[in-house]
Amino acid sequence: MSYMSVIFGGGRFGCVAAEYLLRRSEPFIVVDEYEGCLAAKNLPLKKISSDEVEPIDPSKNYFLKGSVRLALNLIEKLKPKLVFPTAPIHVAASLVAEKYGMVEWEEAIEPLALRIPSSVVVSVSRATIVTSYNKDAICQPACVAPEACPITGMKKPYPMHELLRVAAPNGIILRSYQLEPGLGALDGGELLDALKACGRSNRVIIGTACECHGVITALKKPAL
Repeated sequence: MSYMSVIFGGGRFGCVAAEYLLRRSEPFIVVDEYEGCLAAKNLPLKKISSDEVEPIDPSKNYFLKGSVRLALNLIEKLKPKLVFPTAPIHVAASLVAEKYGMVEWEEAIEPLALRIPSSVVVSVSRATIVTSYNKDAICQPACVAPEACPITGMKKPYPMHELLRVAAPNGIILRSYQLEPGLGALDGGELLDALKACGRSNRVIIGTACECHGVITALKKPAL
């Protein structure tokens, strides 16, 4: 396991993740398909190409232009300590779809949605459900994710990552660990294990959730 962390998405939330790591002198690579993203413009990052990833100087921080395919290769090569999924997509599901050539499994979403309390369902699309204990308002900045939501007053019966595991007992739900108020990340080893596990089936339900919010996606291999 590398001491390097990967931030996938160099926008506002990616900058928050980078600043957290900078304060701790922990090395990282930001990956974004837009070379003019906030992180690339505003942070002291060395720009590198995919050919320069190894060997890499762990005393420096980097920016790498690329999308999901490059991020997948980087994560599998570096085996990062933390992965910050700060791009505006379901990063874990996108990595799985890229790795195994999977497509949306639309037929799985309706029965899955019925197993999730409607009070926490934000949206249901063709193959993805977004959930939140605060689905109608903006969260407090730097929220510590207490047992009761400070906005709605709703007491959480379970952390969202546990609720999604109950709703999808055969799925793979990755937990986003809170590192400081308002900031979470995936454990790099857990993400790599999840990527391997998803290759053992033709149909997969993969989710990512913290204490309060979640996203869950159904994928399948084509023609199934």
